[in-house]
Amino acid sequence: MVERVVIIGSGPAGLTAGIYLGRAKFEPLLIEGMQPGGQLTTTTKVENWPGIKEVMGFKLMMDMKDHAKASGCKIISDTVERVDFSGIPYKIFTKLGKEFLAESVIIATGASHKKLGIQGEQEYWAKGVSVCATCDAPFFQDKNVIIVGGGDSAVTEAEHLTHFAKTVTIVHLLEELTAKDPIKYKVLENKKVNVIYNSSVKKIDGDGLRMTKVTIEHQQTGDTKVIPAEGLFVAIGMKPNTDFLKSQLDLDNYGYVVLTGKTTTSKEGVFAAGDVADFVYKQAITASGFGTQAALDCQRYLSKK
Repeated sequence: MVERVVIIGSGPAGLTAGIYLGRAKFEPLLIEGMQPGGQLTTTTKVENWPGIKEVMGFKLMMDMKDHAKASGCKIISDTVERVDFSGIPYKIFTKLGKEFLAESVIIATGASHKKLGIQGEQEYWAKGVSVCATCDAPFFQDKNVIIVGGGDSAVTEAEHLTHFAKTVTIVHLLEELTAKDPIKYKVLENKKVNVIYNSSVKKIDGDGLRMTKVTIEHQQTGDTKVIPAEGLFVAIGMKPNTDFLKSQLDLDNYGYVVLTGKTTTSKEGVFAAGDVADFVYKQAITASGFGTQAALDCQRYLSKK
């Protein structure tokens, strides 16, 4: 059997595409992936989803999954390991040994935040440790927070946090920040901001419920010091989940899917949506809108066949 469309990924982009294509009677098949529901399932509270003042990330994604199913989207729990886009129908191979054929494909596998890999990071994940200041900054009103990183994302996150936090300490491996000048100088001139150069965070400690402090080590001298902090934001970049697409689709130097239009890719009938192609906004709501665009583009493509 050849599916009309297979959606790979079950975050906001994939599930939104499933809702639209399901309602349009295309009977899409969605393969969830390693993390059903995507990154949002690891977020405690979501307070910026229109129409819902506050919702747990996991509940929001389960509600979206139920909505997709009710709309006519078929969902299976499996992970895509390999694809063959050499000819239509496209071939999709999964971890459980299944093979699917598809007239069209929507790639919505998202991107994963790079982690520090240090003691306490996992223990205090969502208990002070975060990767999204835009999402979580209001939870740190008048608190002391740490930003790890020195590029555009880190400095932008730091600037946003200054509107909420008591102090913002940037910890950066290099001798100077690598962010672009306008935002960099704006942050450096802010009295709430302190930068610790040539250093890295080695350990996160807390009381079991929330993080309370971090240990920082100087790269050259090896000297360490402990800084009290109620929050730590990791901003050292993201890695798009596209390893299985290498040699099958055009990817940029960072691994993001290269788009030839709004959602079209280098292969006819293959579309991309969400963080797998978006290295700028990286928000659940923008991923959902991206999924809508991909679904509509896919629908138009299939309607012409």
